[in-house]
Amino acid sequence: MTSIVDAPPRRATGAPLAPNPKGHRPQAGIAVPVLVLAALLTAAAVPALLAPSGPLEMNPTAAFSPPSAEHWFGTDESGRDVFSRVIHGTRDSLLIGVLATAVGLGVAVVLGTLAGLAGRWVDFGVSRVLEVLLAFPGLLLALLVITILGPGVVTTTLAVGLATAPGYARLIRSQVLAVRSSGFIESSVVLGRSRWFIVRRHVLPNVAAPLLVLATLGVGQAIVWASSLSFLGLGATPPDPEWGAMLSAGRVYLGNAWWLTFFPGLLIVVSAAATTVLGHTLQRRGRETR
Repeated sequence: MTSIVDAPPRRATGAPLAPNPKGHRPQAGIAVPVLVLAALLTAAAVPALLAPSGPLEMNPTAAFSPPSAEHWFGTDESGRDVFSRVIHGTRDSLLIGVLATAVGLGVAVVLGTLAGLAGRWVDFGVSRVLEVLLAFPGLLLALLVITILGPGVVTTTLAVGLATAPGYARLIRSQVLAVRSSGFIESSVVLGRSRWFIVRRHVLPNVAAPLLVLATLGVGQAIVWASSLSFLGLGATPPDPEWGAMLSAGRVYLGNAWWLTFFPGLLIVVSAAATTVLGHTLQRRGRETR
């Protein structure tokens, strides 16, 4: 295997290049999730720009109002505007998803790189630990971490991140092993380069592209898991406008106020789907360029 950076450019053979039919296809596969994520990031960064009121602003006289022109997503039992709460909750939900993914990938990079480069016995030990952790369902592992550390938003973020780390670490280990057997690694060793130089110059850059795809896919998964834990009362709790907490609060009134759970659930599905589609698109394009 040769490094993408070190590979020499290919020369033209004189034959005309065939037109690429994929280049004429609409870019909806990546444009739609990018637009959705741009809207979510806008809502997270400047919620007051989109929300007509504050997330905790009450109006008891308008309690349980159905969706209308005045209240697009209706109101809850305290007369709070559900649309405003969903918009303000975007920051908490996205932040938890991004931070949990960062925690998981950070732990995975350390474990995966250590297993791939530190030697046979270290690789054996780390691999056995990862196999034991992968035997547990991810959400169950997150519940185990919360049981030990206690409930809360910070704990939920750490729990989701640690629960996703074993799967990421296994993939990173395989990437590191593939890079380690490459010719340019052997050349660096022959030239007397230090191990840190090899990791920084060759290993991490070649693992960065898969990490980007993993991060994109992982954010959606982390949002769903964090919302599930908040729904169970182990993460954010009402009246915080976090999507999972809003689902938990709205389930009591599901029979006569369906909008209290429908719209927060819709945002969870849309955000997870957008990040997943974007991640798969980046993954497919990465394979096509190899």
